[in-house]
Formats: sequence, structure tokens, C-alpha cells
Amino acid sequence: MALYKVRCFIMAYYLKKTKLKGRTYLSIDESFYSHEKRGTAHRCYKSLGSVETWKEKGIVDPISHFQKEVDALNQEKTVDNTRKISDKSPVLYLGYFPLRSIMEKLQIKKYVDYFNLVHDFQYDLYELLSSLIYARAVHPCSKHRTFHEVLPNLYDSVHYSYDQLLDGLSFLGNDYEKFVEIFTVQTKKLFGLDTSKSYFDCTNFYFEIDREDDFRRKGPSKENRKDPIISLGLLLDSNQIPIGMKMFPGNESEKPVLRDVIDRLKTFHQVTGRTIHVADKGLNCAQNIAFSKKNGDGYLFSKSVKGLSETEKTWVLLNDGWKEARDRKGSLLYYYKSCVDEFPYKVERDGKEYVVKLREKRLLTYTPSLASKKRYEINRMVEKARALTASQAKKAEFGETGKYVNFTDKNGQKAAVSINQESIDKDLKFAGYNLMVTSETAMSDQEIYHTYHNLWRIEESFKIMKSD
Repeated sequence: MALYKVRCFIMAYYLKKTKLKGRTYLSIDESFYSHEKRGTAHRCYKSLGSVETWKEKGIVDPISHFQKEVDALNQEKTVDNTRKISDKSPVLYLGYFPLRSIMEKLQIKKYVDYFNLVHDFQYDLYELLSSLIYARAVHPCSKHRTFHEVLPNLYDSVHYSYDQLLDGLSFLGNDYEKFVEIFTVQTKKLFGLDTSKSYFDCTNFYFEIDREDDFRRKGPSKENRKDPIISLGLLLDSNQIPIGMKMFPGNESEKPVLRDVIDRLKTFHQVTGRTIHVADKGLNCAQNIAFSKKNGDGYLFSKSVKGLSETEKTWVLLNDGWKEARDRKGSLLYYYKSCVDEFPYKVERDGKEYVVKLREKRLLTYTPSLASKKRYEINRMVEKARALTASQAKKAEFGETGKYVNFTDKNGQKAAVSINQESIDKDLKFAGYNLMVTSETAMSDQEIYHTYHNLWRIEESFKIMKSD
């Protein structure tokens, strides 16, 4: 990298002394850059007269007196030179231009403008919606910071106040399904949607409020908070393009919502083809599997290895049948093996429980790097559990480490605490294993693996949405 020296010419004042006919004349001159001379030039800023005249007027040392004036002028000039050329930051966010191009192709503005016919907005609703999308893409943060720190640095300036932003958000929130529909219909029309497979996941958002209301209710939180929450279910097509979203009170279970949302969204968007429901461990209950089968659809879930039957656990730990998956450079990624068989599930119908057998393909993977990470985490928790046990800590203090501890209450006396070595050994034994279960027995092992692991895109989106 080449380095360049830049000469900076700053105007400066100095006290000039000129001898003429036995008298000393003073003047304040300034030096400046002359484009004609291509260098420094001088000119008189203020003529002061002679030293002798000022002494006659009572100033004992005129040179020192006027030097102070020169110093003050130079000090003022230094302050002026530190002023910014503009109050506007030179930083601009330009990374949203591809999104702006897509928004224009989708013609979203034409449909959003229809809302102006029945609402007296004092701002441009489409400008508000699109600018918030662009701001979320280039720098995700709170709406307060978005308005004050991100929107001013977009290439396209906005023309609404912070209060109008909050008003617009309230309107968009109340009618969010209509706006999701606009984007879905236009995306389908312009780009097409592939609903041969669909991805579904749920998350929750907590609110720092004291009391519940009809929508924000206390329920199971992934952050282990006690605040009221709402839940959000998101359905995407096989290319991870959103095709539907549903928010529901936080005290409702995700499992029935999965069935209701998928059923409603498929009906609304006229999805008639076979859909494979892909979800994480929390949604693989027998009722959801039965729902998929009843609708003629398929499913792809992950399943906890520790919760398998003893026969299946034996298959997991067998050394036979393993294959290697490597990257392009030949480095080992994971080991895998699969089987196809009939597996029992308990389903409830008319208040009675039945056992049904479903033909499934199961793909088992073992990732050495994940195993090392899990064992490290388990050992950390075990160390903490031992320390808390030695200090006779209360049960509430153990938190997640409590699963490695036995709490026994002896005749109403203080509970005795001991390390649960069986639970520790079980977790260590199955560290690094992951099991995927699917109704699609014709799918290849690699297709099953990559289809399921595309779920990280949804999880990453949720993580960004929920960050500060």
C-alpha cells in the first residue's frame, strides 16, 4: 500500500514589524495558500501604526500588546478549522439496494397504497414499511435506535417522525396477516413458491410488563423468564421463503398450533401437493405425526437419542454400518448410518390411547466436534453440581445442573443431596449423536440431513429478530 504525504496550508496571523525613517511600524498580516503562486502568500489584515505613536498614547510595550491580539486571532482560527463540513455523518448504509430492487419488482407499493383509501395517514405507509425493512437488513436494532441512528444514514431519507413510526407499527401489527399475504401473493406471482416441502418453527417473545392481558400470557419461555410472552409460528416453502406467519398467546402449546397453522395456511394458499413438515424436537409428538399422515403429507423431525427404547439405543451404539461424510478438502464432517423399519407411536382418539406402527426411515449421525463440545459442557455442569452439593446449596440454586443430582427427602427433614452418576454417564455416552426421523423412506441419507439442517436459517432469523 502506497503512502502519500499531504501538505496542509492553514491561514495564520503574525505581527509584522517594518523600520521606516527611524520609526517601527506594526501590522497584523496573514499567510495563506495562493493558487496562482502554488504556495504561501501574505497580505495585510490590519494596519496598526507606529510603536512610537502607541507609546505616546500610554501603551508601554505595544509589541507585546498587539502580539496578544495576534495570538487570539490564531486561537479563533484554530477553533474554526475544527468545524465539520457538515453535521450529516459521512457513513451511509447502501447494502439494502438489492432489497429495494426486489420490493420494486414485487410492486408492493401499489397494494400498500390501497390502505390510504380508508385511513387518513399523515405519512407514507409504504415509505415507513420499506425503510424499516431496509434498516432491519443493514443494521438490526431496536426501533428507537433504528429511527435515530440507522434511518438517517440510509441513502434514501425518510419523511416521518418517531411518533408516526410507532403509529405505523401499531397499524402494521394489527393487520400483519394482510401484509404477509401481499408479499406471499406477489412473490408467488413473480418468483413462484415451491411447497413440495415446507419448514415450520416456533419461537416466543417476552414483554417486560407486570400483568398479563388477553394476548400476552405467561407460558414456557426458552429464555426461562417469568414475563408474559407471545408465540410466533413461521411457515416457509422449500427455498426458505416465508409463506405464512401466525402469532398466538404465549400460554398455548406449539403442538396444536403447528397443526392449525399448517392446515389453515395450506387451505388459504391452495397448497394441494404433498408437504413434508420439517420441525425440531419440540414438535415431533405422535399427534402431529398422525396429523401429517391423515392429510396425506410427510414429516421430518429430530428425535432425542436418550429417549429411545433400549433396542434402538443398542442400534445407536453399534459400530456397524457407519459411513463418513467429508467436505471438498477431504476433512471429516460426521459419521452416519440409517435404517427403515416400523416404529410404535401412542396416539389419543376419543379419549382413548392407541398404539400404531408407522414405517419410517431413521438417520443417525455422530459428529466428533459436537461430541467434544457436549462433553465439555456436561463436565462443566457436573463440576458446578459437585461444588453446590459440597456447599449444601438449596435445590433452587442448582438450576440446569439439578439433572445430575439426586434430592432425597428423609422423613420431612432437610433433603439429602448426592451426585446422579447414572444421568451423567448417560449424557456422556450419547454426546454427539443426533437422530432424524422421516416418513419419506425413499429420501437419501444426504437429502434428509441437508433438508433438516436448513432449519438453521429460521433459527438465525429468530435470533436476529430477538437481539437488542
